[in-house]
Amino acid sequence: MPEAPFIDLTTAPAPFSPPCERGSANAHAPSGPESAADAHAPAAGQLSPGDLAELLSTFNSVTARVQESHERLRAEVSRLSAELCEANACLERSRRLAALGEMAAGIAHEVRNPLGSIALYARMLEDDLADRESEQGIARKILRAVRGLDAVVHDVLNFAREMRVNPEWVDAGSLFDLAMEASGVSVAGLRVDRSWKTNRSAPDVWCDPVLMRQALGNIIRNAAEANQESGRGPGSLVLSARREGRGAATVMCLSVRDTGTGVPEDALERLFNPFYTTRRAGTGLGLAIVHRIVDAHGGSVRISNVSSPPGAIVELRLPLAPAQDTIARGAPSMRLGSTPITPAERAA
Repeated sequence: MPEAPFIDLTTAPAPFSPPCERGSANAHAPSGPESAADAHAPAAGQLSPGDLAELLSTFNSVTARVQESHERLRAEVSRLSAELCEANACLERSRRLAALGEMAAGIAHEVRNPLGSIALYARMLEDDLADRESEQGIARKILRAVRGLDAVVHDVLNFAREMRVNPEWVDAGSLFDLAMEASGVSVAGLRVDRSWKTNRSAPDVWCDPVLMRQALGNIIRNAAEANQESGRGPGSLVLSARREGRGAATVMCLSVRDTGTGVPEDALERLFNPFYTTRRAGTGLGLAIVHRIVDAHGGSVRISNVSSPPGAIVELRLPLAPAQDTIARGAPSMRLGSTPITPAERAA
């Protein structure tokens, strides 16, 4: 009987590889310098250091732009909130002044009637005392007191009356000239500078010339009195007309600047209250009337102190123009004391 062959089971057999796989593995196996470079190359789906740096740079750039946009929006919201607060304050002031105006009108009418009688009897008494000088002087004092009270009543009625605005195009230079005349301010020693920040000698203003002349006259009178009270002589006034803002928010700003001592900070918020004044004389209705006139034009009034040179500045901010379709139809522009100016001439 033949002997069975001996098989050593302690030695593990070599793994089997098909001939085709063994040939393919040997054919694609890396060798030489290329094998080291390929060992450090990123696997499929992974980012290289350069790609990662570019991604972080893009992320930081986008984050900076978002932050900048956020800051701009925050600043815009803050500005709009301040404008809304100012508009609400102006609206509340207008309502309060309107209510006070109605009440003051009723009182003024009740006072004016007996004042007329007192003035009439005082004049008759003055005539009867023609041969008695001392007693006649008393009658004259009564008449002067009546005239002073009548001036107060006149201011109250001006403040309380309904503002009917009849706007037209008015040359700012002519408007300031007529306001100077209406103010009754003595120009002796008073320096008056005019500042027109336009290409022409003076811009045109869309306003009621009669009412705006009264408003500017009150402001110029107050400014001249402030100069005198400063103790530095007549001083100077700067009359200015300029455009401010952009787009639909553009306004025409008429301003009067004095060289007085300025307005006390605690008085700035009360200047438009009827019968409030920082002067030694006056009714305290001048700026209240100015506020009502400008408010009737759809504008606003601003008062602030300036430091170089010291003084105060009053700005009347008026809507720039009426609706554009009204201008396009060729509405004439009036220059006080002159001939009408067409819109085409204004644009020249």
